[in-house]
Amino acid sequence: MNIYVSNLSFNVQDEDLREFFASYGEITSAKVIMDKMTNQSRGFGFVEMPDDAAAKKAIAELDGATVEGRAIRVNEARPKEARPARSNEGRNYNNSNSYNKNRY
Repeated sequence: MNIYVSNLSFNVQDEDLREFFASYGEITSAKVIMDKMTNQSRGFGFVEMPDDAAAKKAIAELDGATVEGRAIRVNEARPKEARPARSNEGRNYNNSNSYNKNRY
C-alpha cells in the first residue's frame, strides 16, 4: 500500500520517514518529495508498505502524531490523476497577427 504523509518538518529526510513507519512492518520505500529548484523538502512524502494490514495500522496510529513539533497527516495515497497534455494551440507567436508584422 502506498501511504501519503503530509505536514512534515522541512528537516525530515527519507531515512527519518522510514524510521517513523519501521515499527509497523516492512517498508518497500520511503521518499520525502523535494523541490526541484531549491532542493528543499516540500513538506510531504510517500511510504510504501507491502502488507496492507500493517499499513492500515500505521495510518491509524500515526495520523495526527507529533513529529518534530508538527502534527503529521497520514492517509492512503490516491492514484495520481491524469492531466491533459499541454498544448501550444493558440500560442503561435509567429503567426500572421504578429506584433512586428507592420512595424517596419
